[in-house]
Amino acid sequence: MRPTLILNTEKACPQALQTRPGFPELLGGCVEYPALGANLKGPAPAPNPGCWPRTAPVPMTSFSRPQHEAHTDEAPAWTHDNIVSSQRSGTSDPYCIVKVDNEVVARTATVWKNLNPFWGEEFTLHLPMGFHSLSFLVMDEDTIGHDDVIGKITLSKEAIGSQAKGLDSWMNLTRVDPDEEVQGEIHLSLELLKDTTKSSLRCQVIEARDLAPRDISGTSDPFGRIIFNNHSAETSIIKKTRFPHWGETLELELDAEELNEEGTVVVEVWDWDMVGKNDFLGKVEIPFASLHKTPVLEGWFRLLPLGNNEADASGKLGALRLKVRLVEDRILPSTYYQPLIELLVESVEDSSALTMLEEVTTVESRQDVAMTLVKIYLGQGLVVPFLDYLNTREVNHTTDPNTLFRSNSLASKAMEQFMKAVGMLYLHEVLKPIINRIFDERKYIELDPCKIDLNRTRRISFKSGVSEAEVRDFSVEMLQTYLTSIIESIISSVDQCPSVMRVAFKQLHKRVEEQFTEPENEDVKYLAISGFFFLRFFAPAILTPKLFQLRDQHADTRTSRTLLLLAKALQSVGNLGLQLGHGKEQWMSPLHPIILSSVASVKDFLDKLIDVDHDIVSSVPQRAVFMPSVTVKEGYLHKHKAEGPQLLSRFAFKKRYFWLTSETLSYAKTSDWQVRSSIPIQRVCAVERVDENAFQQQNVMQVITQDNDGKLNTMYIQCKNVNELNQWLSAIRKVSIYNERMLPSFHPGVHRSGKWTCCLQADRAVTGCSRTHSAVTLGDWSDPLDPDVETQMIYKQLLQGRDKLRKKYLEIEEADPTSSNKETRISPDIHPDGAECNAPPMRPGQSVAARLLVVIEDLEQAHATFQLREIEDASRVILNP
Repeated sequence: MRPTLILNTEKACPQALQTRPGFPELLGGCVEYPALGANLKGPAPAPNPGCWPRTAPVPMTSFSRPQHEAHTDEAPAWTHDNIVSSQRSGTSDPYCIVKVDNEVVARTATVWKNLNPFWGEEFTLHLPMGFHSLSFLVMDEDTIGHDDVIGKITLSKEAIGSQAKGLDSWMNLTRVDPDEEVQGEIHLSLELLKDTTKSSLRCQVIEARDLAPRDISGTSDPFGRIIFNNHSAETSIIKKTRFPHWGETLELELDAEELNEEGTVVVEVWDWDMVGKNDFLGKVEIPFASLHKTPVLEGWFRLLPLGNNEADASGKLGALRLKVRLVEDRILPSTYYQPLIELLVESVEDSSALTMLEEVTTVESRQDVAMTLVKIYLGQGLVVPFLDYLNTREVNHTTDPNTLFRSNSLASKAMEQFMKAVGMLYLHEVLKPIINRIFDERKYIELDPCKIDLNRTRRISFKSGVSEAEVRDFSVEMLQTYLTSIIESIISSVDQCPSVMRVAFKQLHKRVEEQFTEPENEDVKYLAISGFFFLRFFAPAILTPKLFQLRDQHADTRTSRTLLLLAKALQSVGNLGLQLGHGKEQWMSPLHPIILSSVASVKDFLDKLIDVDHDIVSSVPQRAVFMPSVTVKEGYLHKHKAEGPQLLSRFAFKKRYFWLTSETLSYAKTSDWQVRSSIPIQRVCAVERVDENAFQQQNVMQVITQDNDGKLNTMYIQCKNVNELNQWLSAIRKVSIYNERMLPSFHPGVHRSGKWTCCLQADRAVTGCSRTHSAVTLGDWSDPLDPDVETQMIYKQLLQGRDKLRKKYLEIEEADPTSSNKETRISPDIHPDGAECNAPPMRPGQSVAARLLVVIEDLEQAHATFQLREIEDASRVILNP
């Protein structure tokens, strides 16, 4: 199975949040997640007992390939309203972190000094099989000391998956209770011993991993305890580790009458404290009856929270608007999808499989289908014919040129997704320098007389007062400067534009020119291209740079307004100035001259853009999987200097510039340094986080490689923040996802002073003490193509529309009303080549429809077979997950 998790945080309800300082240890090793919105107030509430899923334990398994895919839809708004300040200044600096089990996957930007924050962030998460919960923590950032925990929401996988269309509602924040903040697994072996003289319960407490840090050092002092009825026994205490190895056997002597009881065996893990009470680390509950069914029950078991039955906060801490959807797919071997791929790519004409897919695609799924089809045809090298087919149908069915591509049709969505898939690097080259300048200068710019705030104009003049006219004049001057830079950068970027984009636009230009030949429609061929190029590609990127990875943080209020005005102006440029003066925003008129003067340059740019040889596409990579020449990610990081004695670990990290492609991870002193050191991607066998206490540094990751002799080598790299860490982890995991020698486990610490800092084992070559997380990645525009996943999505769409296809193409009513009223069906024995077997003459598309329905039925049968096999395998597991 391969699940897809879709998260969308909207905004917070008008309640107040109160921070909960005092649990800094809860953040150690946690995963940061985005929140939709929050509003907090009132006293701290009791924990919500329903926050965590209560399930029976099940032995844990690991996977070498991502089996879950989590996708967070675009978040229209993540907002906190009326947050009660936790700072003396009367404000808060809220942000949200998201956790999938124990893995930090994302963090929203901090909204500084704002009680009503807005985030609007989008995440796509690829997750492993068997994840259990998704958590949102609302935080208040402190520049000194630990950040304060305001509240949290935790959703179980079962709760998310129970809603086919996903969750979309306001949810109350709950207090963070240390007894509920458990994590990790424990390795146990239980056996019920019975003989004529005595009976006993034997429990081997072998080891545990990824326990929650409870001490200020980021570790714990764990010990185990087994309890049944009035019997109990404890292991020894292992200090300063989250990965204890006990290897101890505990035995409880039982009375004869206790063997028939229906009780529960409980194994608890605690953190020993010299002063005060011990801290709870988790528990496992095993039905005693299950020990009668098997001689020895052994495996890794997930630790569960204590399960306090205290009341909910009832909204006193506030609420978050969440949109979360989980989609789980069973991905079959590639051979099962090949017939469907062949049908999709054999023809992109009318009455083809593509036509039928378009007919059954719902409005809600149109964008997902468009992106999937773009990826499929990119991988097959047929994306230009595919787009040409969709665009031709759209153009031919349009009579009014003013409505061309104005709807969210499959053609429009496919073109949008196509530009993102192949043109994102190009967009970065064109816009990033200008966007960075706007963010750095942070000018106060406003044209709307109703919104000019003279109290915010100190940067314009040192005079005691500034008039509204002066603000407008300054704003016009700055906007003209920025807009001129943007237009010049775009119209001079013909050679930078990917060839496949240019050919697609050339085909579009041709189809529009053929359809609208009237002299008064001379500009339609330009508007069709500029509508996509300017209005659906460049303008949205200017409006929200973070969503296009142009910036790490969202713009503040002042910069956002500047970007909005520039995006409006660029839309007018894309419309070739045809709508100027007809709208309500007449205060934009000072920019009209520069917009009108750019029309000729824009047309000339579009003419040059489509002046390209159609055959060039066959010789230029279109982004099939990861192309070796494409730099997937680059930037400055800090590499650990392993050579020589180290006085202080913080000085052991040296700044280096890194490049990542599908073939190598390389680095040098600077970006223009001639000599580079490189690591072949095929040698990467794990990419993981490093515990903070290993180097006393945050945001450190390790890249583990294996040479030809089987020796493991580790390179430690520090990132500047958690988001950059997640992005690099994700990028390297993606390019190495199909490596054959991926490790199932790793050491989250370092080997120092003769032992591992994580598990305290002395042997440097000992097997890793923690499971690897190669399946946890962030989805983005640079994701490698995965034909199996993409074809599975198309199969699901066709399966939903199967009855509609059958009714339209394979059910023919008698033309003569006096004849039989029965329907005549096409014989199910139609040959794949369309030959008839004693069937009536077929209408256009019937042969393809018959073949398509057979393919759908074959895939449905294959899924049923694999599902039955999964059920049989699950029946061998004694405890349910």
